Amino acid sequence: MSQANYQVEHATTSSRVGVALIALALLVLALAPLWADRATLRLLAEIFTFVALASLWNLLAGYAGLVSVGQQAFVGLGGYLLFALVIVAGVHPLVAILIAGPIGALVAVPVAALIFRLRGAYFAIGTWVVAEVFRLLASQVSVLGGGSGISLPAAAVIAMAPSRTAREFETYWLALALTVAVLGAIVALLRSRHGLALTAIRDNELAAQSNGIDVKRIKFAVYVLTGFGTAMIGALIFLMKLRISPDTAFSVNDWTAYVIFITVIGGIGRVEGPIVGTVVFFFLRQTLADLGSLYLLMMGAVAIVVMLWAPKGLWGLIAERFGWQALPLQRRLVLQREPGGRS
Repeated sequence: MSQANYQVEHATTSSRVGVALIALALLVLALAPLWADRATLRLLAEIFTFVALASLWNLLAGYAGLVSVGQQAFVGLGGYLLFALVIVAGVHPLVAILIAGPIGALVAVPVAALIFRLRGAYFAIGTWVVAEVFRLLASQVSVLGGGSGISLPAAAVIAMAPSRTAREFETYWLALALTVAVLGAIVALLRSRHGLALTAIRDNELAAQSNGIDVKRIKFAVYVLTGFGTAMIGALIFLMKLRISPDTAFSVNDWTAYVIFITVIGGIGRVEGPIVGTVVFFFLRQTLADLGSLYLLMMGAVAIVVMLWAPKGLWGLIAERFGWQALPLQRRLVLQREPGGRS
C-alpha cells in the first residue's frame, strides 16, 4: 500500500509560461536604449512609474482593503524630498531617491495612526485631506519655490551624467529597476505567510480576523510599505520632470484618479491587474488624447463598461475563464504518493 502526502505548490503551467514571457519582456525592455528613440524611452519610463504606483495602490486597496484617494500625498512628498535633498543638502539626485523611501515610510507612520481611526468613506476622505494638508505645507516652503514651484538646478542635472542622452538612459533604467523592485517585493510579500494573511483579508476580512489574523497590524504595515514605495516613485517622477510645484506634485487627478482607473479596469486584487490596466490606459491616452474633452468622457465610458461587463477587471475575467496566472502566487495542494506506506 502507499501513503498519500500533500505538498503545497505555487507554480502552474500558465505561471511558468508567464514567468518566462515576463523575463523575455524585461530583457527586451532593458535593451530599449539600443532600439528606441528618446520619445519612446520617455513614454516607457512613464508607463513603468504608473505600473509601480498602480501596483502599490492595488496592494493597499485590493488586498488590505484600504481604499485611499490620497496617495498623491506620498507622490508629492517624494518629489519635494528629492528637490529639498538636492537643493538644500547637496545630495546626488539618485541618492535622494533612495533616501525618499525611508522618509516616506516614517511619515506614513503618524499619518496611519491618525487616519486609521476612520472607516469606509471617512477613511478615503481622510487620506485626501492629508494630501491637501501636504500640498498647503509645500506651498509655504519658500526655499523650494513656494506656490509657484521650482526647477532642479542645472548643476544637479549635469551631475547625473554629462550628456542628455546618457541622463535619459540613466533615468529610463532607474524607472525600470524601481518598477521591477516594487513588483518583486509585492510578489515576495504575497508568497509569504503575511501574503496569505493579506489574501484572506481580501477575500473575507471578518473571517480572517476570526481565524486569528491581526488585521489592524497587517493593514498598518501595508500602509507604511506603500508610503515607502510611493515616495520613491514620486521622487523618480519629478526627477524626470525636472520641475515641481504643489499643484502638480499633489494632483489627485494625475496620481490617484488615473491609478484607480488603471487598477479597476485591469483587475483589483490581482498582481497582474495593474500591468494590464496600465497598458490599456496608455493605449487609450495615446489614441484618444487628440479628442480634447471627449477623451476623458470616453475613458469614463470604458471604465463603466468594464465594471459592468467584468467587475473583477480584464485580467480577472481572463484568469477566471481560462484559469491563467502569470505569476506563481496561488497555493495548490498536490497529491504525492510515497511507496512503502500503509493506508
